[in-house]
Amino acid sequence: MQYTIILEIAEEGGYTARCLELPAAISEGDNKEEALNNIKEAIELVLEVTEEQARVLGEITKVDVASA
Repeated sequence: MQYTIILEIAEEGGYTARCLELPAAISEGDNKEEALNNIKEAIELVLEVTEEQARVLGEITKVDVASA
C-alpha cells in the first residue's frame, strides 16, 4: 500500500515527515532520506498497534475499497 507523506524542513534543522492517511505516523530525520526511512518505520508501528487494538476490541474483517 502507498501512503502520502508530507516532508517539511524543520525550523531546528533536518526534516519532519507526516503521513496524511495515518495522522499518528510522524517522524523526523537529519536529511530527506533519513526522514523517509523513519516515517516508514513509524507507519509500520502505527499499523501494528492499530491491528492489535482491533483484535482486543473484536472481530477483524478486511474489505477492499475501490479508488475513485
